[in-house]
Amino acid sequence: MRIRMLELLSGAKTASGLAVVIDVFRASSVAAYALAAGAERILPVDSVEEARALKAAHPDYVLMGERNCLRPDGFDFGNSPSEVKDQALAGKTLVHATSAGTRGLFSAMAVADRVLFCSFPTVTATAAAIAAVSPEIVSIVAMGKAGSVPAPEDKLCAMYLANILQRVPNAFPAIPRFLRASESAAIFFGDTAIVPEEDFSLCLNLDAFDFFMEARALPDGRPVLTREKAPEPITAA
Repeated sequence: MRIRMLELLSGAKTASGLAVVIDVFRASSVAAYALAAGAERILPVDSVEEARALKAAHPDYVLMGERNCLRPDGFDFGNSPSEVKDQALAGKTLVHATSAGTRGLFSAMAVADRVLFCSFPTVTATAAAIAAVSPEIVSIVAMGKAGSVPAPEDKLCAMYLANILQRVPNAFPAIPRFLRASESAAIFFGDTAIVPEEDFSLCLNLDAFDFFMEARALPDGRPVLTREKAPEPITAA
């Protein structure tokens, strides 16, 4: 298994083999919480306008996402785990539009054989799913801020996943402490906060779920994200 460490939208566009798109704060985290709350599927989209068009065509669809971290007008939820985790989403189809994560899924699906969506709450389950098929190439894409600026939380999650796959020990407790003092945390805390503070801890809730998330193409070519049962976790060598 050869692991390629990639970044940003430019990296997603060059993914190969089995691709893993990572957007810890907050797209791949909120997707996991929404699926855990019972959502049947998530339709990632490339733009807010596309999300609104889907809602107009399917009034029962639920819109979730952000632009500049904030919930767009007309959306049911922001890109926020704390907003969706306790909602009654059983059987619902969610439409998800974000600045980095969902756009990364679109880019990766155009070039990779398979595409998974990952964050700390699903990282061990994701690693187990990858190990079970032992692909020749794994492309791990740290999406960064808006897909254009590197972000430490995504790079750390990418390294954490790579370490599991290579059976290298991880030291997770240091990660939240480090990120709390990073520029990425400014959106959660203090005078610069623009999103719920609880989202910080929810996004860093290591292995909160025992499923992984995979994006596949529907018959019309549109991507759909679903939860999948993970194999047994990788054990230490």
